[in-house]
Amino acid sequence: MEHHRVVIVGAGFGGIGLALRLLREGLDDVVLLEKEDDLGGTWYVNTYPGCQCDVPSLLYSLSSAPDPGWTRTFAPQGEIEAYLARVADRTGVRRHIRFRTEMTGAEWDGSAQRWVVATTGGTLSADILVGAAGFLNEPSLPDIEGIDRFEGTLFHSSRWRHDHDLTGERVAVIGTGASAVQFIPEIQPLAARLTVFQRTASWVLPRPDRPFSARERGLLRRWPLLARLARARIYWSRELLVVVFARYPALAGRAASGALRHLCDQVADPDLRAHLTPHYTLGCKRVLLSNEYYPALTRPNTELVTEPIREVLPGAIVTSDGVERAVDTIICGTGFEATEPPIARRIRGADGRTMRDHWDAGMAAYLGTTVAGFPNLFLIIGPNTGLGHSSMIFMMESQYNYIVDTLKTMTARNLAAVEVRGAAVSTFNEEMQRKLGRTVWSTGCSSWYLDARGRNTTLWPDFTWQYRRRTRHFDADRYVLTRSS
Repeated sequence: MEHHRVVIVGAGFGGIGLALRLLREGLDDVVLLEKEDDLGGTWYVNTYPGCQCDVPSLLYSLSSAPDPGWTRTFAPQGEIEAYLARVADRTGVRRHIRFRTEMTGAEWDGSAQRWVVATTGGTLSADILVGAAGFLNEPSLPDIEGIDRFEGTLFHSSRWRHDHDLTGERVAVIGTGASAVQFIPEIQPLAARLTVFQRTASWVLPRPDRPFSARERGLLRRWPLLARLARARIYWSRELLVVVFARYPALAGRAASGALRHLCDQVADPDLRAHLTPHYTLGCKRVLLSNEYYPALTRPNTELVTEPIREVLPGAIVTSDGVERAVDTIICGTGFEATEPPIARRIRGADGRTMRDHWDAGMAAYLGTTVAGFPNLFLIIGPNTGLGHSSMIFMMESQYNYIVDTLKTMTARNLAAVEVRGAAVSTFNEEMQRKLGRTVWSTGCSSWYLDARGRNTTLWPDFTWQYRRRTRHFDADRYVLTRSS
C-alpha cells in the first residue's frame, strides 16, 4: 500500500499553508487530497456574483507569502483564488496535490500505528492525517415543505449556476446572510422581479473598500516592511473588537449606532427600514459589510418578505399569511452545516467509532486541533477556532506552529503516535463554554455559531494572540505518547 508521512485532506488556505510550512521545514513526503478540479477550497467553489472577503486583503493572506498585488483593500474571490494558485506554483506545493481525489473514509490501524485512507483514487496510508477541508463547505439547504417538488431552477449560492441566465426572471432569494448581501445587489438589475425572504434582519455596516492605487502597490512591492506594518495595524485594530464582543458585550449597543445610521442613510421608507432593523445585540450573529445591499432592496423590482415560508409549490412560494408569489428561480443563501462537518462522518478512530459518534454531545477538540480517540490526527480550523472579528489565516498559522512542533517532538523522542487525553479535551471545552457564556455571541440570538443544543462550538472567545501563545509549542503532558517499536 502506498504510504506517506503526512496526508492532508483539502487544498484550500488550510491545506496549502500547512503544506508550504512542512516543505520549508524539510518534510517533503506530503500529499494533499482535493476533491475539486483545482485548488482554492472555499474560494474555488464560491463563485457567486459579488463574492468578496470581509477581511482586509493585507491580513487575509499567508504571512509567509505576502502579496503586494492586491487591487482592492478587500479582495474579490477571483484574486484570492489566483493568489493561492501563485503560492502553490511558486513554492512547489501544487506538485503534492491530487485533484479530483476525495477522501471517502479513514480508519486508524492500531497495530501499524498509522491511518488507512480510502479515496476515490485508491487507498493509501499515512503516519499523520490532517483534516483541512474546513467547516464551511457543506451547503445547508432549507427544510421547507415542497421544495423538492419545485419545477423551476433551484441552487445554493455556493454552487452557483453560471449557465443559468436570470435576466427577466422572477427570482426568489431565501436567506439574507453574508453571501446573500453580496450577490443580491448583483442580480437585482437582471431580475424582472426579485423577492428576498428574510428570517432575521442582520446588522450591516459600511464596507470601507477602495482600490489600491498604482503608487500604493508600487510602495508595497518595493518596501515589504510597509506591508508588514500595514498588516500589523489592521491586525491590532481588529483585536480591539474582542473587547466589545468577548469582554464587555454591553458596549456593542454603542457600536450599533453606526449600523443604524447606515440603514437610515440608505433606506428612506420607514416600513422597510423597520423590517431591516435587527432586534438583537450587534455581533451576536455575524456582522455583515455592504454598501450596496440596502439600496438593492429599495428598487422597484425588489420585495422584502419577512413572513415565514409555509411551502414551495411547483412554480411559486407560499408564505404563512397565505400569499402566493410566482417564482422561476430559487437561490438559497442559507449558509453551511458548520456544526455538522462531513469529514466527521468519514473518520474512524482507535475504537472504530466515527468522529461524528464521538461528537454526539457536540464538537470538541483540544485547542480546536486534536480529538481524543484519534491518534496522529489534526484538524485545521476545528471546533472553537472560528472568528467573528479577524482573519482565519492567523488561527491557521498558529495551528501550523503546533503541528510542526508536534512532528519535531515525535521525531526527537522516537514516537509512533500521539493522542490527546480526554481530560485535556474536556478541560479545554469547559473553558471555552465558560468564556463564551460571557460574550456577545451568547446574548440570545439564533446563529450558525450554535449547534442543535444551543452550544457555541465554532468560535474562539478570546484574543487571537492568546491562541497563538497557546499553540506555539506541543504540550506533550496533555497526550498519551506511544514509542516506535
